[in-house]
Order: sequence, then structure tokens, then C-alpha cells
Amino acid sequence: MFRPRIIPCLLMKENGLVKTTQFDNPRYIGDPINAVRIFNEKEADELLFLDITLSKPAARFTKKKEKKIQYDLLKKISRECFMPFSYGGGITTIEEMELLFSIGIEKVAINTSAIEHPELIADASRQFGSQSIIVAIDVKIGKKGNYEVFIQGGTRPVKADLATYIRTIEDAGAGEILITSIDRDGMMQGYDISLIRMVSDAVKIPVIACGGAGSINDMAEAYHKGHASALAAGSFFVYHGRKQAVLITYPTKSEIKTLYQEKYEDRC
Repeated sequence: MFRPRIIPCLLMKENGLVKTTQFDNPRYIGDPINAVRIFNEKEADELLFLDITLSKPAARFTKKKEKKIQYDLLKKISRECFMPFSYGGGITTIEEMELLFSIGIEKVAINTSAIEHPELIADASRQFGSQSIIVAIDVKIGKKGNYEVFIQGGTRPVKADLATYIRTIEDAGAGEILITSIDRDGMMQGYDISLIRMVSDAVKIPVIACGGAGSINDMAEAYHKGHASALAAGSFFVYHGRKQAVLITYPTKSEIKTLYQEKYEDRC
């Protein structure tokens, strides 16, 4: 049976790692290099780093329009990684992607730029191959119960219809979709299975589920019931116990096997 990738999603703010709750109140977690070394030892499938500083409007629209992807830090992280390493945050041009790939990053994730400059998806796919391009989509449940798409770090809603948008980015050449529930982020109460299944069933490209994982059982449900191809999480990998003490961890091989328990076998 196909085994879904299990991916720690690590949030960068300046030179450190943080964890948010519903995209707010970032809490310092630790040094990214140390975290990478631990995930190396635990044989994580992949790592995904997202720089949340560069997603906010203030970072994107200063008077001088300055933004600084931390290439030096990312290069150090890449040198330490024994597993595939993806990065997102503040990417707006092909030239930036080219530089990121040159320092060892295997995939880039774009979110706001995919909405503001949709041609970037096709251009990047043609130049680097669709397997290198992740389009990240952040959603909240609206007042009418519908899924609303947000950009700029969850601060700005857009009028894009989610069902239409995911098919558009697939047609444009995206290799994967990272779908994140803002409502579930950091809550550790389970993924939004309806959201994940809606997206996964509507496209043929892999879908990475993110937002809400609190246990291996949550991941199993996102895979079997949500039809996700990969399972990303943040809090699940960095918090331990009721008091949420910081402890970098990753499921053991025996825990990962529970993803295939028969009680979840309603994947179709």
C-alpha cells in the first residue's frame, strides 16, 4: 500500500522557529538547525519551512518594497538536511526560486504570489518542473459555512472560489497543493477532513494536509478519509503533554504502521 509522507511544517520568524495558533500568537520553539538535526536522527520523510515574517503585509509592502529571504540561513539548513527540504515565504520571482534551488532546496511553496501573479505557477513549472512547485492555500470557514481563501499570512481574504482555484492551479502546472485550515492551526484537535477530501478528490496532483494534527490517529483519518497524499503538522512535532512543553519529536516506525489499520480502511 502507498505510504503517505509525514512532513514537519516548521515556521520561521527571523532566525528562530515559532509555532502559531490559528496563524496568530507565535511562540518561540527553538533553533532551526537543532531541529533539523533531531529530525535527521528520527528519519523524517521531508521538512517544510515557511517564513511567516515574509508573508505579512508589512514585510511585502514597505516604502522601498524590501523583503529578505534568508538565503544564508536556508543554505545552512539545507547543508544539515538528510531529507528533502522545501521552503515557502516571500517568493515572488523566478530568480528567487532559481537561487533557492541552487542552495539545495528541492521544492518551493508559493501562496500570495499564486493569487497575485498566477502566471508565476506556469512559468516556474516550465523552467523547473512541476514536481518542484507547491501551491499553498490557506482557508477559513466563512459565516455561511463556505471555505474562504486567505493570503498574506491569513490576513487578507480573496474572492477566489476554492473549488475553481484548485483546478486552475493544477492546470497551470502546480506539482502539489498544501491545504491548511487556519481555524485548525495549532489546535491539535484533528484535521478538517471535509476540506482535505474536497480538495484531494477534485485534483489529480498530490495534496498535503495541514492544520490540526494532534495524534497519529488524526493523520490516519486525513489519509484514509481525507484522501491526502501527505500529512503535514507543526504542533504535533514540537509539543509534548498537556502543558505543551517544547519537545521535537516524530512518529516511530511502529506508530506510522497504525496509518494502515483496518478500522481506517474506507479510502476509496
